[in-house]
Order: sequence, then C-alpha cells, then structure tokens
Amino acid sequence: MSAHPDDKYLAVFVTAASQDDALRIARAVVEERLAACGNVLGQVRSIYRWQGKIADEQEVMLVLKTRSALFEALCRRVVELHGYEVPEVIALPVEAGHAPYLDWIRENTSS
Repeated sequence: MSAHPDDKYLAVFVTAASQDDALRIARAVVEERLAACGNVLGQVRSIYRWQGKIADEQEVMLVLKTRSALFEALCRRVVELHGYEVPEVIALPVEAGHAPYLDWIRENTSS
C-alpha cells in the first residue's frame, strides 16, 4: 500500500478514435497534472449500441493513472478534449499497488 493511506488511486479507461487523439488527451492531462501517466494501448475492436444501431469500430484504448480526488476534474477535461459526443471515461479503483509507484502517482498529480 501507499505510504499515504488516505490516498485512493484509480485506473481510468478512455477509448479514442485514433492513436493521435489518445496521445493528445494523455499529453494534456499529464501536463495539467490530472493524471500521472497515460498508457496508449493500441487498437481495440469495440462493438456497441449507438443511436439504435449496432456499431463495430476500431478504437484506441487509453489508460490513465490518477487519484480519486481528481476524477471529476480529469473526466471534465477528457470530455472537453475528446471528439466523441459521449466519450467513454470510466474509473476502476486500484485496490493495492507497489507503494513507491502509488507514491509516484500522488507526487505527480495536483494536490
């Protein structure tokens, strides 16, 4: 666990239309200290219902690491930067992690 037990951490998943879009979003939120890290994982195939039809699209997955306290600001910023009408921005809690890595997330995000 973290040396700071009151901190809670998140892995935030965002899909984007292209690698360039994912990189642009990741760079902005890391520069703004809303996330400590953004991993652009590459292409994923997404099958979903949109406006009454089934869509089958190639997208890019972006995973952002941040603190729970920053989620609302991070979500707002991703939505501002994103090209989709309804972008995916979902957060999963990090239940445990390597303490130095969690401390690094805390040190590299806004307080």
